[in-house]
This record gives sequence, C-alpha cells and structure tokens, in this order.
Amino acid sequence: MNVPDLRSPYVQTGGIYYIPRMLDKIRLHAAGKLPQDYHANLGGGFDGRTVSFLWIEYPALVERVKQGGTDEDILEWAFVQGHQPSAEEIDIWNDFMRKRGWNDESSERLLMRKRESGLEKRDDVQTFFDYIDADEGRPLQKKR
Repeated sequence: MNVPDLRSPYVQTGGIYYIPRMLDKIRLHAAGKLPQDYHANLGGGFDGRTVSFLWIEYPALVERVKQGGTDEDILEWAFVQGHQPSAEEIDIWNDFMRKRGWNDESSERLLMRKRESGLEKRDDVQTFFDYIDADEGRPLQKKR
C-alpha cells in the first residue's frame, strides 16, 4: 500500500537507515494519516530495534517528534538522551537492517509476508527492506 509521506527504510538520517521512516510513521500517526494496518507495529518491529539501538524509549521519542523539528534535530536529541553510536556501530547496524530477512532466522517470516501480499513470485524481494518498498509501490534499491 502506498502511503504518502512515508519514506523507504533505505533513507538515512545521520548515516543511519530506517530513522526517517520511523519518524514519518510517528508524524503520520499523530496527524491521523497513518493507515490502520501500520498501527499494530508502532514502537515494535524495526521501530523497537531502532530505539533500542539508540538507547531511548519509544514513548519519549513520540513525545519529542510531536514537539516538531527536523529529522536531524530529533536524532541529535536521541543521541543526547541515549547513545550516539560510533561509525563502526552504524556500519554494523546498517548492514544488519538492510539484510534482515535474507538467509537469517526471519527468512520464513519474510516468505510468509510475501505470500500475504501477493509478492511470492518476486525473487528480487530478498529482504524486509525490499519487501517494504515493493509492498508500498517503490522501486527496489540496487544491491550494494
């Protein structure tokens, strides 16, 4: 499903994947524009992993996002409140996130989600980031 103003998980802020998407979901939810299908996973899934990576709590992040500011402003707040990862930690994080679902313990779940969405014949959808982009009607990223 295409959701206006919801960015790909591949978009980065501060060199970190997924943060802009998580902030978009918070903003859209606060504005009443996030489709119901997305509500159950707010704060969980990749959102939960991301706040854990930054050592912050999801409800505190939601409150900060509601105050306004750019993605960069909010990320700086998160670094002060929690943890500012090193360049090496960011590299490890980015590789983990962009490859999630590819030959790991979540591969079966990815296959299930592809079947549910009618994407089971899409061999190019190999990770959850690919799945999200395909499911939301975006072209897939080139593999690096």
